[in-house]
Parts: sequence; C-alpha cells; structure tokens
Amino acid sequence: MSSSDFRQIAIRTEAGKAERLFRAAVSAFCSLTRPSRREIAQLEDLTLPLFDEVSVESRRYVAAALSECEYAPTALVRRLAEEPVEIAAPLLTRSNALSDIDLIALIGRHGLPHARAIARRKELNSTIADLIRALERPTLVKTRPPETVTKLTPRPEPVAKADTDRPVSGEAAENARRRLRSMMRPAGDAADVNTFLGQPAYVRLRETALTGNAAFFQTALADALEIDFATARSVTGQSGYAALLAALRALDLSEDRAFLIAVAVYPGEFPHPQAIRLFLDRYRLLHREAALDKVRAWKAETLSRAIRDKAADTVSTERRDPSNGDDASSGLKAS
Repeated sequence: MSSSDFRQIAIRTEAGKAERLFRAAVSAFCSLTRPSRREIAQLEDLTLPLFDEVSVESRRYVAAALSECEYAPTALVRRLAEEPVEIAAPLLTRSNALSDIDLIALIGRHGLPHARAIARRKELNSTIADLIRALERPTLVKTRPPETVTKLTPRPEPVAKADTDRPVSGEAAENARRRLRSMMRPAGDAADVNTFLGQPAYVRLRETALTGNAAFFQTALADALEIDFATARSVTGQSGYAALLAALRALDLSEDRAFLIAVAVYPGEFPHPQAIRLFLDRYRLLHREAALDKVRAWKAETLSRAIRDKAADTVSTERRDPSNGDDASSGLKAS
C-alpha cells in the first residue's frame, strides 16, 4: 500500500464523513510495513484537521491501532495521549512514539489517571516509575491526624523526631528533581562533542530566552558563539528567525531544544502547526558546516570592525596630539 491509497480513501469517502475517513486512513497506514516520512506527514495532515469532528469511539479505535504501530506519527500520538485515559491508555501503555519527556509532561498535566497507565509500560524509566510511586502514596508527606498531634504536643521528643523527618523528605524530593533534570541532558558524549556549547550554556540560553528580556538572551548567545554583543543583537533583531536558526544549528542543538529557544524569542512566528513544521524542516536541512561558516563570517566581521575602529582611533589620536605636529614641522624645517 502506498501513499496514493490515502488519496483514494478520500475520493471514495462521501463528503462530510469525517468519521469514516479518520478510521480508514489510520487503518491503511497501520498496514504499511515501513512507512516513509512523507506518508507519516500525509497521515497527520489528513487526520489532525478531522480530530475534533470524530467521536470518542473513533479516537479510542485509532489510539488502540496506533499503539501497536512501530512507526506511528508522533504528532497524532501526542494529540491522542492528551485525551482522557479511557482513550489514551493503549498509547500510554505501549506506544514508543512517546518519549520520556512526553511521559513526564503528560503526568504533570493529567495526574494519576495517566500516571497509572504509564506505570504499566515495559522498561519504564526508573525515575518516572519513582515519580508515579510518589504520586500514588501522597500520605507519606501528609501531617499526622489531629488527635495524634494533640497527644504528642506536650512531649518534645516526638516533635523533634518529626522535625528531623522533614529534611529527609526534602532531600528525597530534591534527589528526584535532580534525576528528572538529568534526563533532559544529552546522552553519552553528545555534550562533549560540541566545541561551542556545554550543558550550562544551553541552560543559560533557554532560561534567558524564557525571561522575555532580549538583552539577557543576546548576552547569553554572544557568550555561547563567542561573538560580540552587537552581532548577537543583530542576529535576534531581524524580523525573521533565519539568522537565529543558523546560530542554533551551529551550536548543534537538537530540534526540540532549538525550537524551544526559537519560539521563546520569536513567538509570533509560530501561529499554527504548519509554521512549526516549516521551522523543523529548515533546521534539518541546514547543514551544520554551513551554519558554522555563517558564525565564522560573523566573527570575521566583528574582527574587521574592531580593526577599523582601532585604526580610526589611532588616526584621531595622532591628529589631536600636538607633539606629532611639532615633530612633523621640525622635520620639514630640517630638510
């Protein structure tokens, strides 16, 4: 079955039958042994606009079908995963299209119902498993019942013991947060390969971009690329994100990290999913060596500007220095 089958489904389907088209397109896609990127994109283009028009039953059917699909379209899976757990459960339990970061975000947005479904995944990340267990047992951090507290109030020893328990809970929580943060870092030696950017620099770029203060981000970008502030300001001061895209590609950021920074700096550039896809396509197609050439050109221009400014300052100083004039006139007299 090829991508043309999707078009044939659309032709055969009666006008207004979004339900039938939604199911048929996913069924046809799941029958493909190894779909191409183009076919995955076509399925998303076909089904996502229909999503709000189809019934809960159709969404449940599609979620179950895609949960068994090795090359399920990520955008559609993520959209289905945001549905109530009655629909999303098969994907939460089995789909490999959901990354660890996706799972953490889903737990944060939907709480225990989604967390319990995610807990049934095979080879679940131990940090996520610990997070779910903490959600399942909230009584561990609750205070004792009022009657128990009343009995213990006159006795300082138990109260002191309760106080000593708090740092342990705080330490455990901090350890969990630290482990969650470590999941966001590059795996293996990825951070060491990049000569421009280490993890602290990326964090600084991300955090300064999210402040909304352009000067903060421009300073962080100048430090990361080793360019001057004026050049960094010109990179982000343009109407479009083309220059910033080259800067982020030169830093060898992953697509999701580059997009997070770009959308923080240029929020108006991404009003719809097509704009996001365009950014990602442009980012993938931009060769890193070409981006590095762009950064080298910025550095060369910075150096050239510095040399020109230095030369101009030297000439200006010589013109103002009276001793130079006396020397010149005495030289003329001597000759």
